[in-house]
Amino acid sequence: MEQINLAKSQNRSLNKKSVFQITLPIILFTIITLQLVKNISIKRPSHPIISTSSYIKDHDEVIGAPPTETGIRKCDLYSGEWIPNMEAPYYTNDTCWVIQEHQNCMKYGRPDTEFMKWRWKPNDCELPVFDPNRFFEMVRGKSMAFVGDSVARNQMQSLICLLSRVEHPLDVSTSKDDNFKRWYYQSYNFTLVILWSPFLVKTLENDPNGRTGKTFWGLHLDEADDVWKDEIDKYEYVMVSAGQWFFRPLIYYEKGQFMGCRYCEIDNLTEYSLLHGYRSAFRTAFRAILERESFKGKVYMRTFVPAHFEGGEWDNGGDCTRKRPYKSNEVHLEGETLDLYTAQMEEFNEAQRLAQQRGRSFQLLDMTRIMLMRPDGHPSTYGRPANLTWPSDCVHWCLPGPIDSWSDFLLEMLG
Repeated sequence: MEQINLAKSQNRSLNKKSVFQITLPIILFTIITLQLVKNISIKRPSHPIISTSSYIKDHDEVIGAPPTETGIRKCDLYSGEWIPNMEAPYYTNDTCWVIQEHQNCMKYGRPDTEFMKWRWKPNDCELPVFDPNRFFEMVRGKSMAFVGDSVARNQMQSLICLLSRVEHPLDVSTSKDDNFKRWYYQSYNFTLVILWSPFLVKTLENDPNGRTGKTFWGLHLDEADDVWKDEIDKYEYVMVSAGQWFFRPLIYYEKGQFMGCRYCEIDNLTEYSLLHGYRSAFRTAFRAILERESFKGKVYMRTFVPAHFEGGEWDNGGDCTRKRPYKSNEVHLEGETLDLYTAQMEEFNEAQRLAQQRGRSFQLLDMTRIMLMRPDGHPSTYGRPANLTWPSDCVHWCLPGPIDSWSDFLLEMLG
């Protein structure tokens, strides 16, 4: 310390050679460190995502807390814990009529109820529990579409159940198919709709080149599904999601031609990874939205939500019997879940960048790690009569259940 103080008081006489010898290693270390950070960083969107080994925060702009004097918010909604909430649930399987049989865990004898009694608590702020009255006032005279698979439908049904405390909607569906339901809230002139599109891209079932007796899905990875693409102009809010269907045997097309497959075991056909189809589907979907000049609404991407099979695969004894959420330090994104999440986020980042340039709104509902922490919320064997032997359901969510919290985030984003 005496030498340092002496150097400070006599800096004019400090030998230039000594300064060079001291500072050069520091400069080199700084340059190397910055280069390493640059190489391992992935640009984050302007909305918060969870911290993982693959994502490094490059700024502090997140939602969920009041702006500071600089206008920058200081709370990451997606970093936190599940905490007890004795006020939940906010509806029952008797008061909400849109709950499908395979989500009706109470009807089929689930003995515990604790899985309903949790809410998400961010580390540095509060996330208010969903307020149906506030929601209705914000969406009055508007409409919202959920584009995706059965988990997207599960999300919409959860929202309807939460809204049922204020009003029951009219079923104005033009089809009896549960995958294309349309609900209208007369008092608020608000419409909810599900547009079934589990792959987001143009799809063919029972591909003619597949093996006999084995179902294949042929995906045109460069063509968005007309089921939703030609419909979204009608909606102010569009929630896009996809996930579990990509684990099936798939055949990929581009420009109308075979290019390869995933898990198809067909001779002389190139095998592609799960990620290739998943990434391509989101890229094509986002491109279709951005290129649609007549669409003026807001887009929300809900990230991939993992299943929780333990002790075997879904068709080989796998089940989900845990009774409590994980703590944040007890579970980590890894394997295919991390890969899918990373690919999805990279495509979203690029789409959001282009959307901002064009005056469009792309926002993120980042549920991946939050729901990874909820192995306790699936139907398991309680989505069917006890005398049936279907595989356990560790993909969908009991209603009421953890998926109700998704509307907490949605309302915060609408605000």
